[in-house]
Amino acid sequence: MYQLRRTQVVPITMKEAWDFFSSPKNLEKITPRELSFNITSISLDKECYPGQMICYTVKPILGIPLKWVTEITHVQEPFFFVDEQRVGPYSIWHHEHHFKEVEGGVEITDIVHYKIPLGILGRLAHVLFVKKKLNQIFDYRTDIMANYFS
Repeated sequence: MYQLRRTQVVPITMKEAWDFFSSPKNLEKITPRELSFNITSISLDKECYPGQMICYTVKPILGIPLKWVTEITHVQEPFFFVDEQRVGPYSIWHHEHHFKEVEGGVEITDIVHYKIPLGILGRLAHVLFVKKKLNQIFDYRTDIMANYFS
């Protein structure tokens, strides 16, 4: 099992942070274009709720589309929510989104626990490209949030 952890302070209120990040419709805004992220869920409520299923496609490698389904499993507005992959490329994907009011805005922390299938081949893939790709995606999110909320 691997872990990715990112923390960033953005100059917004807790309400603004919650309204933006709890809306699945904003995922596309913080995902690199080259991933061709596309939500395929028929209807999405404004904010996330426990049990909500979000379906989308993404093209992380060589433009090959992958179906991905996540479920929002925990919500404690406006402090955190958790999404977990139900269908997709990982054996385990558990993504915690935390929001904490601090001087100058809101501290946003993403904690992702993930496991790649295929045993030694999965571990090799992690070393060769998965870890790098995930870091690029979260680097992009950091840059986008800094610009979007400036």
